[in-house]
Amino acid sequence: MARDRIWVGNYGEQVAAAWLQSQGCKILAKNYRGPRRGEVDIIARDHKLLLFVEVKTRREGSKIRGLDAVGKDKQALIERGANSWLKRLGTRDLPWRFDVIEVYVEDGERPRINHVKDAF
Repeated sequence: MARDRIWVGNYGEQVAAAWLQSQGCKILAKNYRGPRRGEVDIIARDHKLLLFVEVKTRREGSKIRGLDAVGKDKQALIERGANSWLKRLGTRDLPWRFDVIEVYVEDGERPRINHVKDAF
């Protein structure tokens, strides 16, 4: 079962990245891991705006929505990853935000995307 969950998560990240690209975003990094346990699923640029995106994939009909799974501990990991990325850029003087993309999947159906902008 764990393998199935990992596959679904990886699939959701691929779907989210492709969807962001279809919306005109440039993908800068996937599964970015910074020092001090920072992590970001997708780092993208939407024109001049930098997006730090957490992807949560759920099966259609799931009782818990993806956004609800991004609690304070997960937010802290994403913030550490974002801070690491900004440090690599050498500037914090650009607009950025934290988003969550919920990907809902069902066998035989196209995935459904819910993009929660400025999620936290």
